[in-house]
Amino acid sequence: MSLSTKDADRFGAFVPRLEAIAYRLLGSASEAEDAVQDAFLRWQAADVERIEVPEAWLTKVLTNLCLNQLSSARVRRETYVGQWLPEPLLAGDSMLGPADTAEQRESVSYAVLVLMERLSPNERAVYVLREAFEYPHREIAEILDITEAASQQIFHRARKHVADGKARTEIDEAAAKRIVEEFLAAATTGRTEPLVRLLTADAIAIGDGGGKVPARAKAFEGALAVAKFMRGLFKPSEAKRALIGGSPEVYIATANGAPAVVAVLKGQVIGVLCPEVTTEGIAAFRNQVNPDKLERASRRWAADGHGEPLFNAF
Repeated sequence: MSLSTKDADRFGAFVPRLEAIAYRLLGSASEAEDAVQDAFLRWQAADVERIEVPEAWLTKVLTNLCLNQLSSARVRRETYVGQWLPEPLLAGDSMLGPADTAEQRESVSYAVLVLMERLSPNERAVYVLREAFEYPHREIAEILDITEAASQQIFHRARKHVADGKARTEIDEAAAKRIVEEFLAAATTGRTEPLVRLLTADAIAIGDGGGKVPARAKAFEGALAVAKFMRGLFKPSEAKRALIGGSPEVYIATANGAPAVVAVLKGQVIGVLCPEVTTEGIAAFRNQVNPDKLERASRRWAADGHGEPLFNAF
């Protein structure tokens, strides 16, 4: 069925919100884009004049597309090479969605996206729709074809799972940035002791290379192990430069609402390191180096202005 320009424009008005929902549900910008495109195909095939509330109709279609995707993703990730981590988004990306409340900001933080991987598809959907987009349980129940009471129960269960996973309290962005800067300065000295002092005792470091870039699948665990790894990561090496074709520039930017370390080589983002900074110290480093999950970040980086790099790695 052909779609009028008016109806195509009506759909276009909802795209930013739909993409923001899909990204939170899937943890992948490219998969979110595909889900929104599939929603458009269903809009195109529908008798849109008979759709009384387009936003509600599209949200239901999109959410169910994402639920199907999440179910199949669990199977696909069993064969994923190494550790699967979400795709980071740099500041200003429209896919990050609303950030007016603390709940909305937290729902798209990198640490929470990682935690949401532990939720069932239905738990994730209810949590995202309620926490990030403030849908009433009555509407969530209609979207998911469940009762309103079930939606409330699922939400409380999902919220508890996320809260239990975030046992420590994160700090504000400005303070977190100062700690990350201090850590990077210490990492480039080649000394381990200053790094250990900035970490929690049970800190972890893990990376996602997707089988395309070397990344340790098993996490480094404990402050000393993480400190040694981070010290080695920034240690100059001719072998590292030869492996990636140069010496990347290192910046501190913002990804998913928090300070992140961005490595750029010849204008392309080749790594986004997301620290989880808490009141007790840095609890985790999650490093996304899979090039398939950095394409959108590279486009955003090219579109934005940025200052001088802190230093050149390797």
